[in-house]
Amino acid sequence: MPVNALNPLANSASPAADSPAAPNNAVPAAHVSLSAKLDPAAAEPKATPPAAGPDPELWAELQAASAALESAAPWEILTWTAQRFGAGFAVATAFGAEGMLIIHWLAKHAPQTPIFNLETGYQFPETLAMVDRVRQRYGIEIELVRPELPVPLYEQLHGGPVYSHSPDQCCRDRKLVPLRRRLEGVTAWASAIRRDQSPDRSVVPIVGWDRKFGLVKVSPLANWTKRQVWQTIVAENVPYNPLHDQGYPSIGCQPCTRCVLAGEDERSGRWAGSKKTECGLHSQD
Repeated sequence: MPVNALNPLANSASPAADSPAAPNNAVPAAHVSLSAKLDPAAAEPKATPPAAGPDPELWAELQAASAALESAAPWEILTWTAQRFGAGFAVATAFGAEGMLIIHWLAKHAPQTPIFNLETGYQFPETLAMVDRVRQRYGIEIELVRPELPVPLYEQLHGGPVYSHSPDQCCRDRKLVPLRRRLEGVTAWASAIRRDQSPDRSVVPIVGWDRKFGLVKVSPLANWTKRQVWQTIVAENVPYNPLHDQGYPSIGCQPCTRCVLAGEDERSGRWAGSKKTECGLHSQD
């Protein structure tokens, strides 16, 4: 891996203390009977689920699962999710470093899980090239979910690039609407977000309820750090977007993503110059 400011392993002589154990195909014995620990009564759930949330029984189960899985490895969390929700489990990926780890682990532990990418029409060529890299490495096909209108017709309808004056609308039209359509029939999905990435993400549970989309949301990397992510990518030789080596720690649509300067927050290159920090998939509103 090229050494650069974005690589937290650069100039590191030895692994950090928070380095995870290398994943493997065997679920550690300590977690084999994990399902037996998921007792809803042990979670001390809130009296009622959140607004537009699941029924009380499922809400209690989710809270118990989140508590039990808080110290579990990400691949164990994914394995539990795939077993619990079966064909109702799907994963959206933008091929970021964290997302590539999820694909890597799913290929080992739950290869039947559908994985899709929201192809807005504005993604970097390097990002789209990851589809072939995933296929070649893991034999997994990534579904590309597109908006109804291709970019030329969309911009013609709106008198030019919508992202230039209304990025929230562009994200809604090009990401959220297609995502809602794709999630029909899905009961649980996984995200690659980490709690240390932004204030909106700092409170995300391992297992929770996604009010925006009305389904279970699992965040197996919530309590991991950037350093842990890159240590595992290096150790497991996981393919990653080459833009990470060019100054892009967080990669979205090309017009709304810039390189990050030394000392800046890793998501400062997204919608730079505006107050926007999320596309809407993982925001709390």
